Amino acid sequence: MEGLFILAMLFTLMFLGFPIGISTGLATATTMLIFTPDVSLQIIAQKAVSGLESFPLLAIPFFMYAGNLMGSGGISRRLVEFTESLVGAIAGGLALVTVLASSFFAALSGSAPATVSAIGSIMIPEMKKRGYATSFSAAVSACAGAIGVLIPPSIPFVVYSIVAKTSVGDMFIAGIIPGLMFSAGLMAVSYMICKKRGYVGKPKEQRKPLWPAFKEAIWALFAPLIILGGIYNGAFTPTEAAVVAVVYSAFVGKFIYKEMTLKDILEAAKLTGQLNGITMYGMGFSMAFGFFLAFQAIPQALLESVLSLTTSKILILLLLNVFLLFLGCFMDNIAATIILTPVLLPLMTQLGIHPIHFGIFLTVNLSIGFVTPPFGVNLNVASALTKVQITTIAREAVPLIGIMIVALALITYFPVFSMFLLGYR
Repeated sequence: MEGLFILAMLFTLMFLGFPIGISTGLATATTMLIFTPDVSLQIIAQKAVSGLESFPLLAIPFFMYAGNLMGSGGISRRLVEFTESLVGAIAGGLALVTVLASSFFAALSGSAPATVSAIGSIMIPEMKKRGYATSFSAAVSACAGAIGVLIPPSIPFVVYSIVAKTSVGDMFIAGIIPGLMFSAGLMAVSYMICKKRGYVGKPKEQRKPLWPAFKEAIWALFAPLIILGGIYNGAFTPTEAAVVAVVYSAFVGKFIYKEMTLKDILEAAKLTGQLNGITMYGMGFSMAFGFFLAFQAIPQALLESVLSLTTSKILILLLLNVFLLFLGCFMDNIAATIILTPVLLPLMTQLGIHPIHFGIFLTVNLSIGFVTPPFGVNLNVASALTKVQITTIAREAVPLIGIMIVALALITYFPVFSMFLLGYR
């Protein structure tokens, strides 16, 4: 009863427009007042504060800051020019450039909306010049932006690791192959659509030769090598890597490319502070939410209920995927991760699913929510860039979303895609 009440309360508050942090805190407090009046509400504040006393959490604002700096420091533009020199001549090459450049930028920012904004603002006008439909250009940019939370570093991976108490570094490693699967799938479908519609690539005279483009982009390409290589080699932790990303982005943008001003640095810091504030208080109250669920044995009750209906692992995963895809249409990736992880992780563990694998397919599921209305953050960003209605962009995105769902199914039912680089089969 307590479980149904707290979840109903939570979703009601969010439906009424309350922020995720306030909704989580109020739902927990109200349920405690009704069902456990003998337990002091002070424990909510205690758990919220203690839950944020985590060194890895510092990675979130620093990766946010690094992504914002990269967008204004010339890094994203040079990544685009380099990818143009690689695949820009192919039929539909500019769409392929959008996906490939988004993959490179994803390895720097860890954010889906930031990837759409940074790459889409450059590529969408270029595609329009070459005769690509504006709605298609926006759809490709929006879907490619979803790679931003899959290829490490990924902010949702950090959030999941904190809530689930798993290794951030392991999550980063596990996300590499799924991210590349998304990238390859989107490029393949984009190529087929462009070939059918007669969209051409960028003429040779309008593209930089490969070597000059590579030399220009080498500082940008070094960033993921330094960040991820440092993590995997044990040179620094993911949190320290986030700080390195900030320093590196600011240095390259200011002193190498010389396109970043003090105003840009301050604006990026301001935006990061706003976004991080929203994320942090939501995470704090999620810790209190998770404590209450565990205190009332709600995950165990859910486990028993599900297993009483079916013990088929395949069926349970299918139903979970459908549920998460539906939820992603209405809820932010981070918010859903915060709420669902303490509820679903015990069930997944009971089914023999590794916590890292669960974290990957949870994030992959919710990443598709970036391009499915009505929530669809990436669709909103693409719409703002193009002035095209979200519904129109969403219709163009259907084939691209289809290949994303195919990749999701493979990742869900074949753990090797997530766990191979960690040494698991």
